[in-house]
Amino acid sequence: MNESITLVLPIPHRCLSPNARVHWTVKAGVTKKARRLAREAVEAEEVCTAPWQAVEAQEAFFFPTNRNRDERNAVAMLKAYYDGIVDSGLIPDDNHQVLSHGQPTFQHDGDNPRVEITITRK
Repeated sequence: MNESITLVLPIPHRCLSPNARVHWTVKAGVTKKARRLAREAVEAEEVCTAPWQAVEAQEAFFFPTNRNRDERNAVAMLKAYYDGIVDSGLIPDDNHQVLSHGQPTFQHDGDNPRVEITITRK
């Protein structure tokens, strides 16, 4: 059986979208916070004794509104989260040799919007 963890994080701030037009200092602050949230979420799981050398990530988005979403933009907004996962030491890098992605899913949850990232060790 493969080892895995599921990180439950807030939907990324809209300024992390590739289509956002915000001042770089605003984006830098939001990016720093997102990286910290992801790092702390991994550290709270207490699973990392040595970096996992190959993983697959599966993203499940739970948005507060039910509408069509651009899959590539939604996944791109997670870049800071994946950098935080690397910062935590769970994986050595977020390149294609270490990290692969499954098909993201999109669901509606008006009461608890979030993104769940399940990382499975290969």
